[in-house]
Amino acid sequence: MPRFLDLPRRYNAATHFIDRHVAEGRGAKVAFIDDRGSHTYADLAARVNRAGNLLKAQGVQREQRVLMAMLDSIDFPALFFGALKIGAVPVPVNTLLPTADYDFLLRDSRAVVLAVSDALLEKFRPIVNDQPYLKQVLVSGRVAPTIKPLESLLAEQSDQLEAADTTPDDIGFWLYSSGSTGKPKGAMHLHGDLVHTAVLYADEVLGIRESDVVFSAAKLFFAYGMGNAMTFPLHVGATAVLMAERPTPQSVMARLKQHQPTIFYGVPTLYAAILADQSITRESGSAKLRQCVSAGEALPEDIAKRWDQRFGVSILDGIGSTEMLHIFVSNRPDDIRHGTTGKAVPGYDLRIVDEQGRDVADGEIGELLVAGPSCCVAYWNNRAKSLATFHGPWTRTGDKYTRDKDGYYAYAGRSDDMLKVSGIWVSPFEVESALMAHGKVLEAAVVANEDTDKLIKPKAYVVTRDGIDGDAALAAELQQFVKERLAPHKYPRWIEFVAELPKTATGKIQRFKLRQ
Repeated sequence: MPRFLDLPRRYNAATHFIDRHVAEGRGAKVAFIDDRGSHTYADLAARVNRAGNLLKAQGVQREQRVLMAMLDSIDFPALFFGALKIGAVPVPVNTLLPTADYDFLLRDSRAVVLAVSDALLEKFRPIVNDQPYLKQVLVSGRVAPTIKPLESLLAEQSDQLEAADTTPDDIGFWLYSSGSTGKPKGAMHLHGDLVHTAVLYADEVLGIRESDVVFSAAKLFFAYGMGNAMTFPLHVGATAVLMAERPTPQSVMARLKQHQPTIFYGVPTLYAAILADQSITRESGSAKLRQCVSAGEALPEDIAKRWDQRFGVSILDGIGSTEMLHIFVSNRPDDIRHGTTGKAVPGYDLRIVDEQGRDVADGEIGELLVAGPSCCVAYWNNRAKSLATFHGPWTRTGDKYTRDKDGYYAYAGRSDDMLKVSGIWVSPFEVESALMAHGKVLEAAVVANEDTDKLIKPKAYVVTRDGIDGDAALAAELQQFVKERLAPHKYPRWIEFVAELPKTATGKIQRFKLRQ
């Protein structure tokens, strides 16, 4: 069963991740490097205390929510841990949403304070005055002369603050699911969840060290990026590089070159885009890079191998979720099996079950269930979804997987994306991986489509590499390419060439949009 750390009954996450570093002699060490400059652990601790005092001054009470629509900068950890420290509940949200979604999130969370980056403020202007719960808006960055910026407000507060008397089981923060299949769901996480992922994954699998400099293209507002660039480095006293702008191959490689990180976290789409640019070489990035990590979607085997060949650094592929907070199945630095997600992270248990909830045999496709100490307690105000997802210690991931005889887990696709062709389950990810191994393909997405007899067959949407025209000849070439690598019934009967694929902010392909 899941392995829980032995945490004291009085426990506040801010004490572990922020306060202890100064006492342990790391006050002068750089904790974060953002677009403004470097910030030491002592600076960070003072800023967190000022943020907590500022929220108190705004009238925030214990367990009340603080919505954070913030780009990656030092203000993110300051507000996040400042809220945790006073017993309030920070709620980081996606920074790429439309105004209507922010209106829903403010109402659903009942946040009493909104902390927002200046670049995002215009999206909130039409809705802030009509919110039934919102009382204050704090703006990070440049603001109009009539508004006092967050920096000035923080400067007015004391840098001393005692942590609230919370427990590991207090609600600490919420993270909203991506909402790709409906309204976002607020996953309620505990104070103790953060340190569990830091110990079980970052320590025991990744092997993060105090001497590391880390850079995550995945942003702080969602679970993967929060661990990568905030809680994991703060757990060991390492240094994290933050970037406010959206990650492109050029912006990412510029940060790798400038700051020479030792660990880089990306997503499959980004790794593929970097590899597609032939001008990017090993010398374009960090000479100190010792490990790369991928999550968000399964990493195609071809991308993993080509990255290793070009950059001389392996990618650890893993799977995590908002509900579980971070990666719970992963390859290891000394045990990488390309084309698989690896094995269970220590402290997490896995099952693969059929539609009746029975464990399947090795090699058979089923739904992956996970049990672990970092699982959220429920979805806020959504009992039906909670009951459908959380079954005692087990959480339904919605992912289809197989396990081989050696215990390695291989991704087959999302449960609602799977295809049944000729009575046999077909993994869209398997077909996509085969297509992406072709030298002319940049990205591919496979969905179900009916033929003239109303039978389900695979259809592929393909983005070609720059300079390659998608035509009937290439479509036939790709179909033959797949036939030579997979069972005959799996090849795409139709191939449609598109300029780009619809994706979430985390880089996941939104196949449901392609099915519409």
